[in-house]
Amino acid sequence: MDIKLSPEDQAFADEVRRFIRDNLPADIADKVRRDIHLAKDDYMRWQQILGRKGWHVMTWPEAHGGPGWTITRRYLFEVISAEMDCPLIQPFGPRMAGPVIFTFGNDDQRARFLPGIRDSTVWWCQGYSEPQSGSDLASLATRAEDRGDHYLVNGQKIWTTYAHYADWMFCLVRTSKEDRPQKGISFLLIDMTTPGITVQPIPMLEGTHSFNTVFFEDVKVPKENLIGVEGKGWTYAKFLLEHERVDNAAIGVTKAALRRVKEIAAAEPGEGGRPLIEDPLFHARLTAVEAQLMSLELAALRTLSAVASGGSPGPASSLLKIRGTEIAQRISELGSEAVGWYALPWQPEVLDGSSNEEPIGPAHAGPAANAYLWRRCMSIYGGSNEIQRNIIAKQMLGL
Repeated sequence: MDIKLSPEDQAFADEVRRFIRDNLPADIADKVRRDIHLAKDDYMRWQQILGRKGWHVMTWPEAHGGPGWTITRRYLFEVISAEMDCPLIQPFGPRMAGPVIFTFGNDDQRARFLPGIRDSTVWWCQGYSEPQSGSDLASLATRAEDRGDHYLVNGQKIWTTYAHYADWMFCLVRTSKEDRPQKGISFLLIDMTTPGITVQPIPMLEGTHSFNTVFFEDVKVPKENLIGVEGKGWTYAKFLLEHERVDNAAIGVTKAALRRVKEIAAAEPGEGGRPLIEDPLFHARLTAVEAQLMSLELAALRTLSAVASGGSPGPASSLLKIRGTEIAQRISELGSEAVGWYALPWQPEVLDGSSNEEPIGPAHAGPAANAYLWRRCMSIYGGSNEIQRNIIAKQMLGL
């Protein structure tokens, strides 16, 4: 979809392309282009390059050290970044922890934590879900007992993305069991090197390690790491989740994934030896999902425009989350379908670049199968799509 740009925004888009062309490390771009797994160093190198430019926290206002971009420029940056094979900026610091800290934290907390997020020298993770409290987050049981100048935290978090990389965690904990469950939740910032924290990996279907279980046993957290008011953590969590679900639409990344599927289909033989992309049935399925993605893009831009005008995403964020993840999953299905039988072999060594042997089938087969398996989790994280439908039914339809 083409958007008519003002001369100023066109100049900005040109600047973004020049900057990426001149500064994105070639080895990182190659990994992204081939769907090879990225290491922590890959993400950090690129994010620190953006940080030196002032673009790592591209959604932040100037008052807190961000570029203060308009919604159009945020959109352009994300789409161009995906188009030019940039790694996805990890959202836990710039899109999650940072906005909560500068919105609800105090001056000391802003001075202490925001610089490390801006320049990407500190990696954050999110401590929300628990074994018995996933989409029903208000039932979380990890407790933080008041011990005077600190809290003593005990409990367990699960599906904690990149906890094994993280320096800090923003964490929801229960500080009270009185009144409604939501009123007893507080928002803590926890140093991941604190004694009593154990990180246990959860291997993924395709052999990667991004998710973890995190155990807390008598972990001391200073009171100064409490964000806002004790017992108001649910309010801060809702603020964060609404914006996270808008981000889960992931327009730029999904457009890049669609482009890769088109490239695969153009290279794979179909009936009569002609390229698969010329097969009428496959082409119809590809066109249908592309039309859905264009519709999602318009809906996301409307929602982001409302946010830029001071509004809240509200339940519209649930709509974007559902459709964004479903479309991304459908695209991964088409990619796996395009490579046919070559999607079946399990080749984790191909995906992390550790093997010197030739892959089974074409080079794009392993990553296509990997994308299909990994994207199964998209309709679960950030609040399962079933729960998002309940939110829409209640808040938008009054059911």
